[in-house]
Amino acid sequence: MDNSERDAPGAGDIRRDADDAGRHAVDSTQTFGHDSDLSFIPFGSDLTEAELEAIGALPSRAALLLVRSGPTAGARYLLDSDVTTVGRHPEADIFFDDVTVSRRHAEITRTGGFFELVDQRSLNGTYVNGERVDRAVLDDGAEVRIGKFRLNFFVSPIDRSAVAGA
Repeated sequence: MDNSERDAPGAGDIRRDADDAGRHAVDSTQTFGHDSDLSFIPFGSDLTEAELEAIGALPSRAALLLVRSGPTAGARYLLDSDVTTVGRHPEADIFFDDVTVSRRHAEITRTGGFFELVDQRSLNGTYVNGERVDRAVLDDGAEVRIGKFRLNFFVSPIDRSAVAGA
């Protein structure tokens, strides 16, 4: 076999563009198409009566994530443990079955009455109030974006008043 035969592309060869040469496709997470997908438009006081009641009923040291937009809009997730995992892996505590979410996308950790969001080296990143973060303490009402899901974070009113009085 001469050099021209060895270097000629065959039917089973994988061809890559020049900008693809350095990447390895390991994760099946899809990236966002353009920056407008990442726009930050804070939700106002448009909470439903049921959402307000759910927030008002939170016990001390608990919080609530409300899905505001995305495939599961309207869903609520109670945060009442020290570590809550978020991702596309079926065993994640908060399971988002969407290709814009990494299998192990983020963790929410609780220390005392404070909650911190920690990105787990996700492909699309984790955003708090419109800014990409590796880790961030979550304030009451903060907007969290994970893949195409937009969520709002709310702490227990008991903890909110304790922090305000401190």
